[in-house]
Amino acid sequence: MGGAVPEDIHMAVEKRLQEKLGPLGGKLHTGRSRNDQVALDLRLYVRAASGQLLGAIASLESALITRAKEHVDTVMPGYTHTQRAQPVLLAHHLLAYVEMLRRDAGRIEDAMRRADVSPLGAGALAGSGFPVDRTELAHELGFAAASANSLDAVADRDFVLELLAACSIAMIHLSRLCGEIVLWTSVEFSFASLPDALASGSSMMPNKKNPCAAELVRARSGRVAGDLMNLLMVLKGLPLAYNRDLQEDKEALFDGVDTTLACLQVTARLVEGLQFDPSAMRTAALQGYTLATELADYLAIKGMPFRDAHHLVGRMVAQAIATDRGLESFSLAELQEFSPLFSADIVDHLTLEGALRSRDVLGGTAPRRVKEALAHVKA
Repeated sequence: MGGAVPEDIHMAVEKRLQEKLGPLGGKLHTGRSRNDQVALDLRLYVRAASGQLLGAIASLESALITRAKEHVDTVMPGYTHTQRAQPVLLAHHLLAYVEMLRRDAGRIEDAMRRADVSPLGAGALAGSGFPVDRTELAHELGFAAASANSLDAVADRDFVLELLAACSIAMIHLSRLCGEIVLWTSVEFSFASLPDALASGSSMMPNKKNPCAAELVRARSGRVAGDLMNLLMVLKGLPLAYNRDLQEDKEALFDGVDTTLACLQVTARLVEGLQFDPSAMRTAALQGYTLATELADYLAIKGMPFRDAHHLVGRMVAQAIATDRGLESFSLAELQEFSPLFSADIVDHLTLEGALRSRDVLGGTAPRRVKEALAHVKA
């Protein structure tokens, strides 16, 4: 192009037009500012990036739903405090993440909708000095509306914050899922394994198969949260209108979107590749006295105050631990020594299937409810 190097892309385009068109090219910037043009480009990027993120979320949801459909009969222990608590279906566990991802998609859709406002014509801060039809400009660019205030249009980046916040929450959900994959594929759990293509070996120990992809997704949640915090601090206390500080919004936004998009894609591959061991899961579901709540609920249904039932079953668990037995091994006579409310129908409650069937409420882990949930999310 020759001559002095333009200071930015805007000046470079204008200079090139002048070289091709002469003085007419100098009219390009009429009624415009870099401030409203940069804000416009950023909103266009946020809209496009939101669409990509929604597509990646849908793919991960599809992977989870497919695996859940395969495991509507697979029983596993549910946990609280990382302690075995009650039996649940693996499908129910996987569908919990589908619900989280649906909310993530909703947050991104909200951010996308609020980014769908054109700042073009706001000028540097006070509006254009030329009679431009800002509404028509907005519609020609595919925006739903033009911004209502020129100062706000060039000075705020809350639409970027909102997308980064949605990405941060989605990354936390991915981190939790990948954290469970790390646990499930450990020898201590042995609930699942990963194919070689999705794991790494050890440079020293030939017996190792490390879930590195899951670990990296788990770690990168902090990176995206850091991008959000970075931009929050850029905007904090920033006076109206435009300040060069806002140049820092690009790095945070681009990194947050790129990282989230990559992690969604990697997590979908991990979910697709997991090889579950239903037998190991079922065995674990019976350990840790996970049927204790069924006994307490049974007694409450028979009329005993639940708190009394809770204490009584606690004594039963203590005796089972002392004698190294499972609750399901107690005979009816032994159960009746604790309470005469126990009768022959208790047998139906002291099985994994019975425990699952008893959770027959909306959102529960009963097989009938899980199949309903599967049909709903597939639709």
